[in-house]
Amino acid sequence: MLRIGILSDTHGTLPKQVYTFFDKCDEIWHAGDIGSGVLDKLRDFKPVVAVFGNMDSWDMRYQLTETQLFRREGFKILMTHIGGYPDHYEKRIRPLLLSEKPDIFVAGHSHILRVMFDKTYNLLHINPGAAGRQGFQTVSTLVRLTLDDKPKDLEICEFDKFSN
Repeated sequence: MLRIGILSDTHGTLPKQVYTFFDKCDEIWHAGDIGSGVLDKLRDFKPVVAVFGNMDSWDMRYQLTETQLFRREGFKILMTHIGGYPDHYEKRIRPLLLSEKPDIFVAGHSHILRVMFDKTYNLLHINPGAAGRQGFQTVSTLVRLTLDDKPKDLEICEFDKFSN
């Protein structure tokens, strides 16, 4: 059993809520647009799996990949920054969903929190929204879940984006 914290679009701001909401998490997944300094702070706090986003620097792109495919607790996870959502996946993602058949697909970019089951690809789609201050959203969001015999206990942390 693993507790996972998921976030995206921090754009150089690591909200203080990460430290409390992800305190009991075993690992953090960051779905891109990380920004300067955030990755090191997260790595000092918990183990991290991350991808770079379209706004990340060349230095960040050198450290990370655009897409991560990995396993946790028997689940196959596919994570990228610009991935779309059910019935609106990005063109480069659809072939990966078909060939890799992930159980969980994590994407960021839209700044819109969205968690839904995709019957077409038989996967759980998670977009954690945006955790940083940059963007049109009025609230910032974080997602936490447990991987056990199935993904469960999914929780959302919502806070004013300027409170961090």
